[in-house]
Amino acid sequence: MDPQSVTFSFFLIFTGAAVLATIALYTRQPLIIAYVLLGIGMGPSGLAWVVDLGLLADIAHIGIIFLLFLLGLDMQPSALLATLKKSTPVAVISSILFFLGASLMASALGFSAQDSAIIGAAMMFSSTIIGIKLLPTTILHHKHMGEMMVGLLLLQDILAIIVLIALTSLGSDQAVQSNLIERVLAPVIGLPLLVVACYGAVHWILQPLLAKFDRFQEYLFLVAIGWCLGIAEVATAMGLSAEIGAFIAGVTVATSPIAQYIAISLKPLRDFFLILFFFSVGARLELTALPQVAFAVITMTIAVLIFKPVVYRLLLRQVSERRELAWSMGFRLGQASEFSLLIGYVALSHNLLSASGAVLIQAVTILTLLVSSYIVVLNFPTPIAVSDRLRRD
Repeated sequence: MDPQSVTFSFFLIFTGAAVLATIALYTRQPLIIAYVLLGIGMGPSGLAWVVDLGLLADIAHIGIIFLLFLLGLDMQPSALLATLKKSTPVAVISSILFFLGASLMASALGFSAQDSAIIGAAMMFSSTIIGIKLLPTTILHHKHMGEMMVGLLLLQDILAIIVLIALTSLGSDQAVQSNLIERVLAPVIGLPLLVVACYGAVHWILQPLLAKFDRFQEYLFLVAIGWCLGIAEVATAMGLSAEIGAFIAGVTVATSPIAQYIAISLKPLRDFFLILFFFSVGARLELTALPQVAFAVITMTIAVLIFKPVVYRLLLRQVSERRELAWSMGFRLGQASEFSLLIGYVALSHNLLSASGAVLIQAVTILTLLVSSYIVVLNFPTPIAVSDRLRRD
């Protein structure tokens, strides 16, 4: 038995996840919390039983890709366009406010101007996983909320890509920096091109094949996976993110008669990878460096958990959303994001961010993911709500 093998790591992760999930279900706690705590305990800062986090993170990323693909399958293109038009001002204004608020707070806590700017950028975004995973999908009156949240999160994804490109360019040599404008404009130009190409491929290639061989379930399953991952890779090559590519792949197939069958077939595969994602989130927390920035972490965490729901609530009310829906969306989006971790990692690897700044981003992201999950599960309808009254599939 090789302790460094992927098989052994999977054994530890899924056996441990099963044990903690059993305890969580008996005590009526969110399963997401169990997976993150397992990562903290088994990761390099804990028992160090699982140390190859790079491989696990790459594998876990597939879960996010499948999640966005399934979201796209449930969203009709006409509804998506209307939602993006309504959510754009909310996404832009909220991002500016979160950036300014987090940057000023980081500066007040003693971080340098450069660290503060990167911390502010990392705090702009909300979690796709928490926001969507904890949202009921089969309740009619939540359909509009889901569309609005997806619109906001997609716009944040585009903004996050621009931030990551800028960080990569700033940390590279002068020749690469000179191409910054081209690299930022690439996603803007590439997005509409990808949408048009996907619609053409679906209309002329995919739908005829699916209609001809729809009685072969294994074939449908393989085509769906190939289409999802293929478009995700094409999007990455065009300067977009794999998540945006997967979502576009889903939306372009949403009008197909077998879209719902594909969605049901892929859900177990999605959940398998998402367990790895939440494990890797917990395992990345560097506990040894945490005491040095403990006060800053606590202060920033409290600020994010309070400031984000309030801002989202106020902005959503300005675009005529109901008060109850505005509060619910605010709390569901009231945390840092998976992109926050990625921004911290990229900035640190390019020597643009101090080690203490990176730990702050890591800790605040993980803590807000945990606390936000509890807030949503205890107070709003979710598939894993603690109360039977709030549990919705």
